[in-house]
Amino acid sequence: MSDPQLFSPFRLGALDLRSRIVMAPMTRARSSQPGDVPNALNAQYYAQRAGAGLIVSEATQISPQGKGYSFTPGIHSEAQVAGWRQVTDAVHAAGGRIFLQLWHVGRMSHPDFHDGALPVAPSALPFDGAVWMVDPATGQGGMVACPTPRALEPEEIAAIVDDFRAAARRAMRAGFDGVEIHGANGYLIDQFLRTSSNTRSDGYGGSRENRLRFFKEVVDVVAAEVGPERTGVRVAPFLTARGMACPDILPTLIEAARHLDAAGVAYLHLVEADWDDAPQFERRFREAVRAAYRGAVIVAGKYDRARADAILDDGLADLVAFGRPFIANPDLPRRLREGLPLADYDGASLFGGDAQGYTSYPASAAA
Repeated sequence: MSDPQLFSPFRLGALDLRSRIVMAPMTRARSSQPGDVPNALNAQYYAQRAGAGLIVSEATQISPQGKGYSFTPGIHSEAQVAGWRQVTDAVHAAGGRIFLQLWHVGRMSHPDFHDGALPVAPSALPFDGAVWMVDPATGQGGMVACPTPRALEPEEIAAIVDDFRAAARRAMRAGFDGVEIHGANGYLIDQFLRTSSNTRSDGYGGSRENRLRFFKEVVDVVAAEVGPERTGVRVAPFLTARGMACPDILPTLIEAARHLDAAGVAYLHLVEADWDDAPQFERRFREAVRAAYRGAVIVAGKYDRARADAILDDGLADLVAFGRPFIANPDLPRRLREGLPLADYDGASLFGGDAQGYTSYPASAAA
């Protein structure tokens, strides 16, 4: 079998990667409680998957206000920094590279996470969204509907920008090779970008330029803190769920790509829907991104070996991120290279629980 671009080394910002295979960020909800602290189980999980050219960690809240799911980890306390240090040490000992994904969920949250206070957002608009929460009485988790959030005041927005900066600094103290800013999937940065979730009339809403302001401020402070060569950004151009359908999102994200190009960030990570009847990710948008942004482009979606080879050969991406296949196949790069069968993950254990479905995996995938 030929050895195509997928398995070739790649220079990403400040890092030399062993391949163009990325482990995509996936919320797994296994942090220690109380305190949302990463632990030895997290370290084992990520070290098992260090064969990826780059790991992007699960989404990690930059502040208590940024939390929206039970048992997700943070990067806003010293205990969390120490917990993440276990993870980065384990990944590096296994020869891997890992970025921390910085997360503020915005309106995708629930008052139970905030002492009864409403989640925050650009605008106080009702929407159809739900988050995973654990019932403290039973210990069982389930999806719970989000309430209508409250709108952020301008001074609060500035404080959140600084929270991103401080979280990026802590990530580097915890030993990460860089950070990825989560601007996708209907979370706070994405909420500012879209007319469907941002109806503000001040300098953070209305025009495309104003809706991009928060995005640009976050990118600029994070890049200044850790270096643009250690900064990546994730966006979801064709997302419509969670009340995020927006007729102006594609040109808005092309403008965002131009800003990333000027800032010199290491990569732009494009999320594609990974379900069977998902909207088609338009080629003309991919080409417009390439024209606007000269850095590395990572694509994530329902990729297999053939599709990954094809998009790299086509020049429309530089790296390919694999998500759920990594759950039950920690040695996924080897399996892809050798054409070995892939085990299926247990969807019931995607969120929460112990090692089952997390660091343990089917015997068929361990050969």
